[in-house]
This record gives sequence, C-alpha cells and structure tokens, in this order.
Amino acid sequence: MSSAEAKNQIQALTSELKQHTYNYYVLAMPTISDFDFDKKLEKLNALEKEFPEFADPDSPTQVVGGDITKEFITVRHRWPMLSLGNTYNAQELLDFDQRIRKAIGDNFEYVCELKFDGLSMSLTYEDGKLIRAVTRGDGVQGDDVTTNVRTINTIPKRLHTGNYPAYFDIRGEVFMHRKAFERLNNERLENGEVAYANPRNFASGTIKMQDSAEVAKRPLDCFLYFLYTEKPLFKTHWESLQAAKDWGFHTNDHSELCSNIDEVLQFITKWDKDRFGLSYDIDGIVIKVNNYSQQQELGFTAKSPRWAISYKFKAERVETELISVSYQVGRTGAVTPVANLKPVLLAGTTVKRATLHNANEIIRLDLHEGDTVFVEKGGEIIPKIISVNPDKRRADSIPVLYRTTCPACDTPLERKEGEAAFYCPNDEGCPPQIVGRMQHFIGRKAMNIDGLGDETIETLYSRGYINHISDIYELHNHAAELKQMGRFGDKSINNMLDGIEKSKQMPFEKVLFGLGIRYIGETVAKKLAFHFKSIEKLMAAPYDELITAEEIGERIAQSLIEYFNNEKHQQEIEKLKALGLQFVAEEKEVKLDSEKLAGQSFIISGVFEKYSRDELKDIIEQNGGKILSSISAKLNYLVAGDNMGPAKLEKAQKLNIPIISDEELLTMLS
Repeated sequence: MSSAEAKNQIQALTSELKQHTYNYYVLAMPTISDFDFDKKLEKLNALEKEFPEFADPDSPTQVVGGDITKEFITVRHRWPMLSLGNTYNAQELLDFDQRIRKAIGDNFEYVCELKFDGLSMSLTYEDGKLIRAVTRGDGVQGDDVTTNVRTINTIPKRLHTGNYPAYFDIRGEVFMHRKAFERLNNERLENGEVAYANPRNFASGTIKMQDSAEVAKRPLDCFLYFLYTEKPLFKTHWESLQAAKDWGFHTNDHSELCSNIDEVLQFITKWDKDRFGLSYDIDGIVIKVNNYSQQQELGFTAKSPRWAISYKFKAERVETELISVSYQVGRTGAVTPVANLKPVLLAGTTVKRATLHNANEIIRLDLHEGDTVFVEKGGEIIPKIISVNPDKRRADSIPVLYRTTCPACDTPLERKEGEAAFYCPNDEGCPPQIVGRMQHFIGRKAMNIDGLGDETIETLYSRGYINHISDIYELHNHAAELKQMGRFGDKSINNMLDGIEKSKQMPFEKVLFGLGIRYIGETVAKKLAFHFKSIEKLMAAPYDELITAEEIGERIAQSLIEYFNNEKHQQEIEKLKALGLQFVAEEKEVKLDSEKLAGQSFIISGVFEKYSRDELKDIIEQNGGKILSSISAKLNYLVAGDNMGPAKLEKAQKLNIPIISDEELLTMLS
C-alpha cells in the first residue's frame, strides 16, 4: 500500500469511527454492530502502526486509557478559576448592563454562551501538546486529572494548525450527553449498582476515577470557552473563540455576539425554550463583555469578574407534602430550620428535605404542619420551599412555631438585633458547634491537615479525645489508645499525626481563618493578617482601629471584639501559640531594583504593545512605586495604553492627574 493510500484510509476510518461513536453514545442510535466496529478499529490500529506519521492524536485507537491514578495531585492554577455572579431575572440583567455602561461607556458588545451543567476544567498546552488538565477545585488550586481527560475524544492531545502561543490555558466544561447517561445508568441498575442522580454527577464521578481505562468506557464530552495567555493575542473574546475552533478545539456553535442588552434578552428567551431540544443539559446563559481591554478595565471582585454574569433559568417547581420541621446547628451556633418532605422527583433528583433559612421564612410562608408546599431548587442546587398551597391545608392544622431552645444542648436561643438567624450561645458546650469548629479548622482552605477528615473528628470527639482545636495537637499522647479503636491502623495514625505536625507551619492567615470567628472568611482573614501582622496586635485593636483595615466593617469589627473578649478563646489561642502554631505574619523581604519611584503611586489601564499590565505592575513595584486600586486625588500617575475605559480617563482628567505612556514610565527609570 502506498503512503497516499494509507493516509486516505486512515483519515476515512478515523472519521467514520468517530461518527459511529457519536451515534452510539450521544444519539443512542447505533448504525453498526459492535463486531463490525471492533473490526474497523483493529484495521485502523494496524494502519497507524505501519504508517505512524498519518495517525491522528485524537484517533479512536488512542482514547483507551489504562493508567492507574492512586492519588490526584493538587495543582495551583496559573490563572485563578473564579466563579460567576448569578442573576435570575431581566431586571437584574438590566442593572448589570447599567453598571457596565457607567464604567466603560456605551461602546461595547456582549458574547452570549450556553451555560453547561458539567464539571469545570482547565487545560494547559505547551508547544501544541496537552500537558495538564486540572479541575476547578477551590478556584485557586485543583486536582490533576490529565490521565483521565486524555480519554475524552473531543479534547485534542496535540494541535496541528494555527498560530497558537507556545504556552496557554483554555477553560471548558466536561459533561455527559443525556442519552449516554440514560444508557449507562440503566446498565448500572441491571448490574445491581446505585444509579447516578443526573448527568453532571455521573461526569464528575467519572473524571475522578482511578482507572483511566474505566473512564474511557464512559463517554464524556467537553466544550471549551475561554483562553488565557501571557500576552494578549486577540482584542476580543469572540475572536479568541473563532481561533480556538480553528486550532482544533471543540467550541459550542450556539454562542452569539450581541450588540446590546436587548439582543442578550432575546438570546435568553430563545434558549429558555429551546434548551430541551439539546442532547445535553444547560442551566442558563453566560454573558461576557467582548473586548479584552474593557474586561481589564472592569476588573474583578474577590470572587468573580465584573465583566461577566450568569443568567440562571427558572428552576423546575413541584408540589409535595411537609412531614415535619427539624433543626440543624452550625459551627457558629446558627440554628437553621429544615423541612422534611414526602419524597418527590425534582430536576432529576429525589428531594426529601428543603431549607427554610430562618424564623422569618417560616412566618413569611405561614407554614402549618402537614401543609402541601411548592418546592424548587434555588440556583438549581439547594431545594427550598417557595410557597404553600392554602387550598389543600387541613382545617385543624397547627402553625409551625420556631423552637426557642437549641436542639442539641437545650440552651435558650438568642437573636441579635438586625439579624434573621437565632444562635445557640453555648459555643463551648454544644456538640455540633464543637465538632463543626474542629472540622472547619482541619479543612482544606484552613489548616489542610492530611490524614484527618470530618468523620475522624466526629469519632475522636465522641470518644472523648478532643473537645477543643488545641486537643488535636495533643493526639500524639493517645497514639496507643487510638490503635485500640479498631478503625485506626498504624499507618493511618502515623499519617494523621504527621499531618497534624506539618500543619504547625501553616501561615497566620490560615490559622486565623481556621479559628472559625463569625464573619471572618478566607479573604477577610488574609486582609487582617496583612494589616495587623500578629495576633497580639489584632486582639488589642480597638473598634476604631479595626475598621481602618481594608474590607473590615462594623459587623466584622464587633464580631472580632466579642470573640477576643471571651476568656476561653484567649486561653485557647495561648495554648495554640505554645503548641507552635503561627500567629505572626511572615514578612516577605522585597529586594528592589531601585527606589526611583519611591513615594509615587500609579494605576495601569488599557492594553500595551510591549508589556502586559502585570509586567508593568512588577516594574513599578520593583522600583519602589505603589499600585492603587482606584483613581483619587492621591494618585500620582495614570499609565494609559490603548482602549482605556472612558470613565477612568475622564476622572483622571478632572483631577488633573498626569497621564503617561509605558515608554514615559520607563524613561522615569533611566
């Protein structure tokens, strides 16, 4: 066989087998027998071995897996995977549009994309080769699932054409088509296995399997939708989508470029109706400002970009019966009522419970025992009761009254003025609070203690080994007793004790977050650690000083004061200090190239030909300058590039702030 004939046969067989795979898994309409499919696959495999130069990296012969992953490695994202803000009605979208216009003027476009109900994934390519696939995780770091992702047919392992950069990330969503989900779920039921609730859960469970050969048997798909590069290649997101498609990536054909918010609303209306005709699940629409320089101008909040938003379709609603109301106690003492329901199918899952949020919600619903209620999934995730059907209420039904004592320790509940939630004040004696606080402390975002999980914390507490966070660091004194508990072997105990010891090196902000002080989230803990530098200074800070720190308002300041005024909390912190935990922020020594910009402040805006904004930021800081977050009279210079936002420019001109180019900035250093 000549090379030309071999090339043509390989291309024809590859294309044919990919189509058969699609027909079988996605359409559930096979057009060939399994025997014939296998024979064609064998022929393709033989041709590829004889003429490897013509083999497609995404050939059906390659997507078979086989590697075993014992443990997924945690990898830090080069570009954080932020979540999007959600909206559920047209007015909130119009408000979003007005915020955009106020910031960058009227000259901009939107890109509308379907919001896939799957698993977020970040793919890294180097010299055209797929080198890494990482899950979203907590947005900062995720699990390396490269071996499993390589089995997905629609993800290219090597790019052949296009002027793609030497290194880039591309983000997307891994999902499973409904027909494939139904077929595989039926197979599980026939084999006596537990069925998955929905395609998203099936896809998520598949991508974290240890055996990639098993992953390859489960047909996953992936749409790619956002490109990250060191230096901008394109001026707009729309251009990058077209380029990604040309490079060989599987992008969604239903995305649309919109010139105004009216066109966005038309797109949403169309897909709210047409989504049921797709072969996969979507739960909304993602709207992004198209121009990259305008995206940079709009910037980010701590959790999400200001230039994008997610419109969620109205959730499915069902009717069922309220059986009873129970109560949960959180680690901060907040008591949350939960409705126990007659099981009902909702959005692909069986719902037995729904949140009632707080006492005000029970009053708003005018909830009675045995009521017939309407339930939907808020944001397609957490079931909640929307309303009661009064026509089906029994005449003798009794109103549901919010309980007055803690369900766990019977302590009278308290409610602070201006707050909706009731709290159990017995934080040192209420079991759910004690256990929840310790579980929070060992968590991934806090102390990240290897070998110690939530169930182990519950067991150790129930056996009387731990009652406070500090007791975790005394567990080495009970090693011999732990071995008698049955569920702990030598290896697991040693791993746990090693993890506890290593956690003593976690930085101050992690310890502060791990203490579980009410309203002190991960970001706020970082701000406090950076501002006050040590626990002593933070504990001694009066109210007026606390609110001078970035992002610290009245509620957070009062919470800190109450926490540190508690003598038992003071004693616990002293114990943790004595045990070797870090309560002082590490001072990072910064070696400056010069001090030529000392005392000068800058804002960088727009797009630059020779440098990225981050590179200019580094240049300024390495020469003693300071980067500000917003324009004010304190600003010394605005470094302006192309496509700078008009609002920023106008404000700088009003305040007579010098506007310089990147070249003028470099001249200041020469």
